Amino acid sequence: MTIAVVGLGKIGLPLAAQFADRGHRVVGIDVNPSTVESVNSGEVPFPGEAHLGEYLTRLVASGDLRATTDYGDAVPQADVVVVVVPLFVDADGAPDFGWMDSATQSLGEHLRRDTVVIYETTLPVGTTRTRWKPMLEKISNLVEGEDFHLVFSPERVLTGRVFADLRKYPKLVGGLTEAGARAAVDFYEAVLEFDDRPDLARPNGVWDLGSAEAAEMAKLAETTYRDVNIGLANQFAVFAEKAGVDVYQVIEACNSQPYSHIHRPGISVGGHCIPVYPRLYLSNDPSATVVSTAREANRRMPRHAVDVLESSFGDLAGSRVAVLGAAYRGGVKETAFSGVFDLVDELRRRGAVVTVHDPLYTDDELGTLGFVPHHLGEQVDAAVVHTDHDDYRRLTAGDLPGARAVFDGRDMVADLGPGIAVRTIGRPAEGAHP
Repeated sequence: MTIAVVGLGKIGLPLAAQFADRGHRVVGIDVNPSTVESVNSGEVPFPGEAHLGEYLTRLVASGDLRATTDYGDAVPQADVVVVVVPLFVDADGAPDFGWMDSATQSLGEHLRRDTVVIYETTLPVGTTRTRWKPMLEKISNLVEGEDFHLVFSPERVLTGRVFADLRKYPKLVGGLTEAGARAAVDFYEAVLEFDDRPDLARPNGVWDLGSAEAAEMAKLAETTYRDVNIGLANQFAVFAEKAGVDVYQVIEACNSQPYSHIHRPGISVGGHCIPVYPRLYLSNDPSATVVSTAREANRRMPRHAVDVLESSFGDLAGSRVAVLGAAYRGGVKETAFSGVFDLVDELRRRGAVVTVHDPLYTDDELGTLGFVPHHLGEQVDAAVVHTDHDDYRRLTAGDLPGARAVFDGRDMVADLGPGIAVRTIGRPAEGAHP
């Protein structure tokens, strides 16, 4: 097959490499010329994706994978077009289709008969049928189900381990017609391989869910579940601190029984997925009070962290506070919806002089994000561990000279010695008892 992949970001580019590695000709499309140049040079345009560099070096050299900014160079020759363009939400949580609309417009202008078009970007339920179908039909003058097929198939991978996750989890598809669904199943069976999963009720592989709406909802449901579960864990953690209880001991005990799967609490929920997709679900179902309440509980956690820090340290006005970690997740250079922004804003609101450290970011990059860079070993009065970077598991008192209090928002800091009060999310202050 010849395959076009629209969007060469942290999901789209590994997908393009996976397809090419299975023996197909792949052309990636991206609006960013520097991304296209990097790919065509066999260079990874972003860090952190396991094995991607090896794939690019081999597949670009062989001619099986190349990139372009021109839809007209890629779409007309493609048997299958996979769209992985970001969908964002605005400040009120409403979907912002700007980038996807633009990509769909350009795709429609070059779409030819007998092409299978698959959207992998997470969408509100009904978007494939009510937005992309009429838009593509109008622009291309083709009829979906007769001249081309339109399918939704959500990506279910985490950045940093995309290739492993593609093998691990069933590939979900939902078509607008039976013929479209069959075409999508055939496609993914040709470009993916799957690990044996004896824990599943049916064999791991490509699963047809029967409709685009079911596939759209499956992705929203599985990610919203995580946000709700974390929200519950965070509420347990806040209560445990007051009750003089170690919430991690409680969670371990609960999860020893097969019907309990409580997640771990944390100072914030960030990234393109977990804080965003519940909002997409709420755009369809605004009456889902469980979802909205959990989202609000997670959104409040950075403020809670500052409350606890202040209870240990005292008035933060004029104090030097280092925030450790800007990224939303350890080992991933990404700040999308990272809780660091709310955390820094709250500290500044209380008068603290805030600096930010992150081993994955340069001083200039931190400055571009609006932060004053911090370096371990510089004098501070207090600190907050925001991101679970492995570097912070080895923190010592020498890394935070002068610190009197540290709030550990990820349960990863060892005892820093006398004189430094370390409070961990979900654990009571030392000496506190029920």
